[in-house]
Amino acid sequence: IGGLENVKRELQELVQYPVEHPEKFLKFGMTPSRGVLFYGPPGCGKTLLAKAIANECQANFISVKGPELLTMWFGESEANVRDVFDKARQAAPCVLFFDELDSIAKARGGSAGDGGGAADRVINQILTEMDGMGAKKNVFIIGATNRPDIIDSAILRPGRLDQLIYIPLPDDKSRMAILKAALRKSPVAKDVDMNLLANVTKGFSGADLTEICQRACKLAIRESIEKEINREKERQRNGQTAMDSDELDPVPEIRRDHFEEAMKFARRSVSDNDIRKYEMFAQTLQQSRGFGSQFRFPDQQQPSQGTGGGSGGQGGHRPSNDDDDLYA
Repeated sequence: IGGLENVKRELQELVQYPVEHPEKFLKFGMTPSRGVLFYGPPGCGKTLLAKAIANECQANFISVKGPELLTMWFGESEANVRDVFDKARQAAPCVLFFDELDSIAKARGGSAGDGGGAADRVINQILTEMDGMGAKKNVFIIGATNRPDIIDSAILRPGRLDQLIYIPLPDDKSRMAILKAALRKSPVAKDVDMNLLANVTKGFSGADLTEICQRACKLAIRESIEKEINREKERQRNGQTAMDSDELDPVPEIRRDHFEEAMKFARRSVSDNDIRKYEMFAQTLQQSRGFGSQFRFPDQQQPSQGTGGGSGGQGGHRPSNDDDDLYA
């Protein structure tokens, strides 16, 4: 996967470390984090990241599309949730991935017309299954959504999907890495300037960049097939039946003109307005979690000075007096 280096490092600490270094968690008396929520614009590699992290740590991977769990029969949606979590526990160590989480984890209370509140019951079942996930069972839950603003707040509390990771649009280095990853098996002409292609495609998602590469490959394949057909027709006209093994390949690699033609069809799937919404949500989340950013333990000398003098004793009582005034 190209780019997203910070996200990869954070995921490595969350998923790989508990599986590969469990003795460190025992030493410090910590239970590993149970889940993480990926949010960001569509096409930025949320699903791909979840699959990659499961491969890296040699864990089993169970992928669940959110709408798959919902059925028309009463009580069967909750049974589907229980079955999924049971399979994950039996396959531990396991990564359980919920794609399109917003379809089954919307904020409760607003689902009056969904067949007796089926969506609310599914959320309740997911919450109880997450709480019942024993610490000994090495199951890690990953959720992915394009709409983090409508996710039920209870599912994001500490102990559930407590780590929220923003998957942004790729920057210059990430776009370059994505283009190289998409073309790693393709023969590309040496005069194709990938740096220029990465600079021109600012604001493109990983899926948009992959589409450009695939279209360039299709154009090269089309040209190669057409030239081979024309060559075969020419050979038949000349009365030659056998094909010479030393004939040159008509299109040996993907050329600049293929990329130039592919760029004519390139488009951005994520608008600037959408990006601002995600960045505002990430900023609001950062501010709400920055409550203790200025917290510092006092130096060890300060408590001894406060207890020794009378003025220090009075200073120690002032906060409680202020509290009394507040509640008077």
